[in-house]
Amino acid sequence: MVKKVSKNGVEWMVFERLSKESGIVHGFSTRIGGVSQAPYDGLNLAFHVGDDLEDIIINRRRFLNVLGLWLEDLTAGEQVHSDKIRIVKREERGRGTFNYETAFSGTDGFITNEPGVVLSSYYADCVPLFIYDPVNKVVGLAHAGWKGTLMRIGARTIEKMTENFGTKGKDCLVGIGPSIGSCCYEVDERVIEPLRAEFSEWKELVVDKGSGRWNLNLWETNRQVFLNAGVSSENIEMSELCTSCNTDIFFSYRREGGITGRMASIITLK
Repeated sequence: MVKKVSKNGVEWMVFERLSKESGIVHGFSTRIGGVSQAPYDGLNLAFHVGDDLEDIIINRRRFLNVLGLWLEDLTAGEQVHSDKIRIVKREERGRGTFNYETAFSGTDGFITNEPGVVLSSYYADCVPLFIYDPVNKVVGLAHAGWKGTLMRIGARTIEKMTENFGTKGKDCLVGIGPSIGSCCYEVDERVIEPLRAEFSEWKELVVDKGSGRWNLNLWETNRQVFLNAGVSSENIEMSELCTSCNTDIFFSYRREGGITGRMASIITLK
């Protein structure tokens, strides 16, 4: 479950279980509390959508400040719906923070075991995945659209944590954040064909609407990915908040016709 938090006019979401962990700071922004103008109105945090650069930096600083973090410690990537995972080092703080050109290229997942490195990724319907290994003190963050979900980017992130820091899936705490829900996410054969090939249980992840259309449950699909990666069911939190249904508080690429802002997911080790 997630709960809403607000401070200084900024509203964001945190996972109840993760928020009890003293070793991390995390959060998922809403569109409430920023200075951007329509159609990015509110707390747009992404550079690549066409918003004013200075407004985005103000918004980013506002969000990081209410989390008790420094904007200068932020890191960000150029998201391309891949399963590429990057280890972020302390000396790389600031990459993608003040402009898009310095972001990590072609990267949709990050991990770090270094305190003070603030991982971030950006959303307007895709699924934010938060991962914390409290045993080895490692955090991970992944951006999962339908392509990343089908490439099992959540599991790939844990595998990268295992290879480099000794993480075990059974120790991980996971949050599956707000995104477009199965109530609104209608797809066609272009998505169903690779889903069918990758997931034997694919019929349990969709509702057949007929005429070659299905509603896909990205939350449950990612939950299955994490279960198969060894994460315990009781260690997986799902927000079950649909960005498309709630454009009063979230940006939604699909609902708003492709021209809108982006929320951010943030996680860092203290």
